Amino acid sequence: MRPVIRKVIAEWSPPRPLTSPPAPFLFHVHADGNDRSGLRVIATDFQSNTFQAIKSRLQLEDLRDDIGIGGSWSEFVNYVTTSLRSGDVKLVMEGFLESGGASYAKLIAQKAKGMPRISISLGKLVDGAASAAMANLSLELYKEFKEVQHSLVEEQESKYQLTKVVAAEQEKNVTLQKQLDMLLNSRKQKLQKLSDRDNSDSTSVMVSQDSPDKHAAYNPSSTKGASRVVPAHRRSKVRGAVLDDTEDDA
Repeated sequence: MRPVIRKVIAEWSPPRPLTSPPAPFLFHVHADGNDRSGLRVIATDFQSNTFQAIKSRLQLEDLRDDIGIGGSWSEFVNYVTTSLRSGDVKLVMEGFLESGGASYAKLIAQKAKGMPRISISLGKLVDGAASAAMANLSLELYKEFKEVQHSLVEEQESKYQLTKVVAAEQEKNVTLQKQLDMLLNSRKQKLQKLSDRDNSDSTSVMVSQDSPDKHAAYNPSSTKGASRVVPAHRRSKVRGAVLDDTEDDA
């Protein structure tokens, strides 16, 4: 299982109203170095209270039976890890000592309300064992910090590279859009020129067909009228001649 390091607020059982509230604790749960299938739990306030529990595979099997978790072993380990990472975790101290602190404690975790509760009993560490446990937890905190820092640096670098790619794509898109606009404008201008030329040719043809000279040349009535025009003096003489001829004949 992946190590779990979390802060937890301790409480006394039974409550001790005349004492000041316990200091905040850090607890560290990880696979036991001597038995990879086992579990090691450390909880400390870095003062007078440091507790530890080491659970073998067999003891964890008994814990599994006690809390009633079925399924595979990996599902059980996953449930324990998820419960310890949830918000419902507390450290209950019992057995107040005159020298200060508690004689033992319990780490209690629950994945969600109504689900099985995990309870791990912890024994008190003193002197060198307590110092070694606190030192080990401090080193684990430093390792956790470095991992988070490394992940953050990688994420920032990835974000920077992604920003560069996005900026390059945006610049490329702007350039392509400009080229497209130029092509569209050029095509539009060509189409406009062709349209203007067609309109000009059409107008010229219409003007040519509507000219007065052309109407006169092709107007049949005007041509007929022009062929019948006779001077006034000739018309009167002809009519006189016709009348004279008519009388002689009679």
